[in-house]
Amino acid sequence: MPSSEREKTVFVIDDDEIIRLSCEQILHKSGYRVETFGNGYEGIERLKAVKPPLLVVDIKMPELDGFEVIKIVRKIDPELVIVVITGYATIETAVDAMKMGAYDFLPKPFTPSELRLIIDRGFERWRLANETRLLRKQKEEVERKFVTLVSHQLKAPLGAVKQYLDVLLYTCRDQFSSEAIEWISRSQSRISEMISMIQDWLMLAKLDRGVLCESASLCDLGKIIEETLQEYQQIPSANEITLTGEIAPDLVPVRGDKAGLGLLVDNLVSNAVKYNRPGGKVTVRAGREGRSIVLEVSDTGLGIPQDFRPHLFEEFYRVKTPETQKIPGTGLGLVICKRIVDELGGSIEVDSKEGEYSVFTVKLPAAESEEEVDKN
Repeated sequence: MPSSEREKTVFVIDDDEIIRLSCEQILHKSGYRVETFGNGYEGIERLKAVKPPLLVVDIKMPELDGFEVIKIVRKIDPELVIVVITGYATIETAVDAMKMGAYDFLPKPFTPSELRLIIDRGFERWRLANETRLLRKQKEEVERKFVTLVSHQLKAPLGAVKQYLDVLLYTCRDQFSSEAIEWISRSQSRISEMISMIQDWLMLAKLDRGVLCESASLCDLGKIIEETLQEYQQIPSANEITLTGEIAPDLVPVRGDKAGLGLLVDNLVSNAVKYNRPGGKVTVRAGREGRSIVLEVSDTGLGIPQDFRPHLFEEFYRVKTPETQKIPGTGLGLVICKRIVDELGGSIEVDSKEGEYSVFTVKLPAAESEEEVDKN
């Protein structure tokens, strides 16, 4: 069926032949294409193929009533506009129909003008919703292209400049004064910060597009934690931070994106290391609590003043105290953690005591099945 015809199509499902004929005649005069069906099963089968913008359905029908029809067609086409008609109109019936996803309610008997008005409004609603979806897709496409542009036009040149400075400092160090070396080192540090910010910003853009839900699989969170801790343990720590993992033996998988979960754990561990004290400890725990998997990252570090805690998950927000001023960061790490957790249907909370400790607790839904766990 041509798109122009489908966009003017109304389905009418009613066991009353007179109502079907009346709707067809009234709506034809208004320029609509009408298909009528005497029972819900016939209408549903045809709806699967055509997917019209609007459905008129009677509540009281033999075999399959209107409520059952609404429930089924909502799964076939969530955007379908549904108008309910019935000769047994009550406030309770109308409320029940609306709760199930009906757009409007028309009691029998109705006049031609009443039917036309409600159908016209329904098509206007469908048209506006369709335009909104199209604009959202266009916006997402613009954002995708912009992210690609930023990635190529900013990240790559900055990386090249940093490499040039690395080579310059390595090959010509003896020719520079101590002051020149200091300025080059500061430039390298600033470029690294900009690259980190671009990487974090790109990750936020991906999260806004829902990429984690698209690539979700059953993931072994315990293995992700172990791999993250191994990476940090291989890096010499100037502050001699001790990292420990405590993973429950009965830990079940979580449904998510392995890269996203890895980034979540890495960001939390990175913060726990950066904002710790010399000789401090970082402990990563994972276990089950009811139907949730609980990830806990605790440290024995600087702690977070009470006034700063409500703002921790705001973009570019950083805790500014005399002890944290010189610690590098983009102010996006915890924002990314929050977005990842939200997208996976979980929650994240923080408990801290200034000068003593911080504990970040993440709760994620446990997977229902342990099959096909992503071990790669």
